[in-house]
Amino acid sequence: MRNFVLLTLCCVLAGCDKVFDYHPYDVRFGGETDINSHNIERIEEACRDKETLKVVFMGDTHGWYTETKAMVNDINRRGDVDFVLHGGDLTDCGTTDEYEWARDILSKLNMPYVALIGNHDMLGTGDEVYKAMFGQMDFSFIAAGIKFVCLNTNATEYDYIAAVPDFDYMERQVTENADRFDRTIVCMHARPYCEQFNNNVAKVFEYYVTNFPGLLFCTNAHDHHLQVDDLFGDGVIYYGTDCSANRNYLLFTITKEGYEYEVVYF
Repeated sequence: MRNFVLLTLCCVLAGCDKVFDYHPYDVRFGGETDINSHNIERIEEACRDKETLKVVFMGDTHGWYTETKAMVNDINRRGDVDFVLHGGDLTDCGTTDEYEWARDILSKLNMPYVALIGNHDMLGTGDEVYKAMFGQMDFSFIAAGIKFVCLNTNATEYDYIAAVPDFDYMERQVTENADRFDRTIVCMHARPYCEQFNNNVAKVFEYYVTNFPGLLFCTNAHDHHLQVDDLFGDGVIYYGTDCSANRNYLLFTITKEGYEYEVVYF
């Protein structure tokens, strides 16, 4: 009888590679890694000489898998989007499984995408999973002469101890590869004056943002509703994306003359 039980157990374990799951905050996972870096290469190559960019900004897809799949299908249906920028909160609790679920849905996009880190994505060991799956939490890239500066602004997740936002990084981005861009878009998850931002340095953040050459606008996610605000009264507009539960995303058309945006419902 004992041998029969052991044999049965061995057969079960051999026949199924996920009978037992790891701890939800275990950083081990399979599949694609370093996604932002790989997709940035694709974006920069495809958009190098473009006169017009069409960019989708989305965010806060966590937990709404059906709606996010519908969003991906709608973006693919258009056929005119150059790339997608996800403003963060891919996950509810920063678990490895949630990251994999989000990655699997976004991988169905017909165009490259990059994803920022949101405050939910940092829970548990979520920041470690993010770095393994997507890359550095502050990053930038250049498309059609426009630098997209993507920042981790989730200060409360560090109890305000870490340098978030990282002003040294922002200062470097003002001049790094200066010969390749003349306009800038600054992207973040949590914008100034929300509860996740280190509002002790909000005005300093404004100073650094307005130093970027040809600043077009800023984008953020986090607040789960559409936003169009001149936060500091300095003419810089912060566009906030909705959560996917409300079934819409922002589509920006950027030309040499300026930009237009629309809210696309699906």
